Amino acid sequence: MKNIFKSAKGAVFAAIICNILWGSAYPGIKLGYAAFSVGSSDWQSQLLFAGLRFSLAGLAVLIFGAAAGRSFPRIKRENLPNVLLLALIYTAVQYIFFYIGLAHTSGTNGSIVNSSTTFIAVILAPFIYKDERITVPKAIGCVLGFLGVLTAAAAGGHAGFSFFGEGFIFIAACCFVIGGLISRKASVYDTPISVTGWNMLLGGILLCAVGFFSGGRLSYGGIGGVLSLLYLAFLSSAAFTLWNMLLKYRPLSSIAVYNFVIPVTGTLLSSLLLGEDILRLRYLISLVLVCAGIIITNRGTAK
Repeated sequence: MKNIFKSAKGAVFAAIICNILWGSAYPGIKLGYAAFSVGSSDWQSQLLFAGLRFSLAGLAVLIFGAAAGRSFPRIKRENLPNVLLLALIYTAVQYIFFYIGLAHTSGTNGSIVNSSTTFIAVILAPFIYKDERITVPKAIGCVLGFLGVLTAAAAGGHAGFSFFGEGFIFIAACCFVIGGLISRKASVYDTPISVTGWNMLLGGILLCAVGFFSGGRLSYGGIGGVLSLLYLAFLSSAAFTLWNMLLKYRPLSSIAVYNFVIPVTGTLLSSLLLGEDILRLRYLISLVLVCAGIIITNRGTAK
């Protein structure tokens, strides 16, 4: 596995698969809300739904790790603070903002605004890594990318920018970047499978507790609802395991360029599965700016 993720082709393939899976989560969550009768203002049930997803995903990763290895994945004592912090920020806090935010905006807007993770990472990198600096292409790429995000968010929902919609999605994107840095540190002590599994399981349990004890409930969503929940759990377990493996063996700057796949996938699938109207000039302009920004930002930073 180490050789696969250290090779350029293996890393590119894994990064693209991760981002396709993450892009498909936007319509998947919307379909889950509809199946389980979760309203846009019912944040308690939204968090319960998110908690079930990540609890199942974490269990799946740990069971896979146990089946693939010789023992059940464990966390070293010295790494426990990192994993607990990861569960809090990377899973619980990020998806509190993400699930509530997505309930207040479209799948298309959500996927485009969330692509700001690339630009946030570029801005934060020089403060964390001594060998990282903001170059002219990175600065131009970030400006173009944020213009694309603002173009999509400017007419979000039906009454302009929504703090509880696009604003919450942007906060979730910041948590994703911070969580990725913590994950890189945690994966030094334990395997990415152990870190991913326990992070999602503990974070998922926390989300379930907050949602349930604050009054959240889910009505039976039928086969469609169960399938949407299982698919979301699968994509989380697969995508986060792959991504954490990539972060262990590859620098963030070498794989971040492929994040442009998220808004493209999210936009297309939101149109196909949710019937959202994506043939609007602002969406086309936004997608072009975001994708161009991500590519320019990462141009020359990775072979």
